[in-house]
Amino acid sequence: MTLSTAMTENLVCTEIAGRSVRELAEKYGTPTYVYDAEKIVQQIERLRSFDVIRYAQKANSNLAVLDLMRRLGVVVDAVSVGEIYRAHRAGFPYKAGENDPAPIVYTADIFDREALDWIEKHRVHPNLGSPDMIDQFGERCPGRDVTLRINPGFGHGHSQKTNTGGASSKHGIWHEDLDDCLARAAKYDLTISGLHMHIGSGTDFEHLAQVCQAMEEMALRVGPQLKTISAGGGLPTPYRNEDEEIDIERYYALWDATRQRLATEFEHPLSLEIEPGRYPVAQAGFLIAEIRAIKTMGENLFYLLDAGFNNLARPILYGAYHPMSVAHRVPRESAKTQEVVVGGPLCESGDIFTQTDGGLVVRRNLPVAEVGDFVVIGGAGAYGFVMGSNYNSKPFAAEVLLDQDGDHLVRQREPVSDLCRLESIPVRQ
Repeated sequence: MTLSTAMTENLVCTEIAGRSVRELAEKYGTPTYVYDAEKIVQQIERLRSFDVIRYAQKANSNLAVLDLMRRLGVVVDAVSVGEIYRAHRAGFPYKAGENDPAPIVYTADIFDREALDWIEKHRVHPNLGSPDMIDQFGERCPGRDVTLRINPGFGHGHSQKTNTGGASSKHGIWHEDLDDCLARAAKYDLTISGLHMHIGSGTDFEHLAQVCQAMEEMALRVGPQLKTISAGGGLPTPYRNEDEEIDIERYYALWDATRQRLATEFEHPLSLEIEPGRYPVAQAGFLIAEIRAIKTMGENLFYLLDAGFNNLARPILYGAYHPMSVAHRVPRESAKTQEVVVGGPLCESGDIFTQTDGGLVVRRNLPVAEVGDFVVIGGAGAYGFVMGSNYNSKPFAAEVLLDQDGDHLVRQREPVSDLCRLESIPVRQ
């Protein structure tokens, strides 16, 4: 196989946030997720123009990450009882103080029975994504405030699977049903204090302008009872060197202009929220895995890792691209690289980290390595650990947070003995 000396800086990774990759791997084992707290702080600071930053914790719901968000003055979105519980465990109160934004908002397209019980009991603010939810909530909690999530009839996403608007999406209240939903809310004396609109990930400015216009039209139909509009999430996140950072000032300006026109119409101020998930955490996360086998299959050379799609599912789900680099266990001076396919240990042909949408296996130019060296997969802080599984009865990876005080094990590696902890064999006669 042809070797190249055209080494780029990001092909070799010796440190993450100043900590040695090799030492982290030896201390915590592999596979292990590592999060750089300072990067999370930097990303949050870029969003300070918005009145409220509401973190969509489904991207990364580790308690240490949620605690960091809380200490930064960020509030959270929850999509399940489990996420409500996590947020509360991380220190978020269930309900807001006077004139404060809701610390936890439950956003979903259904109420499972347990979720409705929790929201009634703890007075968690709901963001309702289906007309049936209005009736179910109104019957249990008449007279309370709610937010409505509107599907404007169009969407956007880097994959069809991340497109959350339009007729093919299950998310939100169809824009043509708004008047019916206003009548349902009035029946139960519900105040629609917020409107939320999110059309998918990677939204560009052309689509964003359409969203802002749709939000303005919907808000005018709801009327001056509105106190908050939410820009949703989906902020583009760069994964490749050529990917550009989103212009946050321009993004904010479009939404702020919409908010100001509505405030003028309603004759009172409106709060402008943003609800990022990937944006604060994606670039802060790294998955460290050990190369356990190197082999040639026809024209392909494989680096096979001890991490698979049970740890990071985005490549198999969306053909998602993640930057990769090699950390040599023993430093070497050679700058040679080679074209490789990077895969995992699972008994599944799709367990390949270098694939495109549709499952086409591709090669990646990486440094020459040996068994025992490490591959560092970047951009793994969002929709990484949280989408993991025990497929092939593989335990969940460890999670480590790096900050100015050192490295902290914020989730232990799952013991093999825990795999069967909730299972039982029937007692037979």
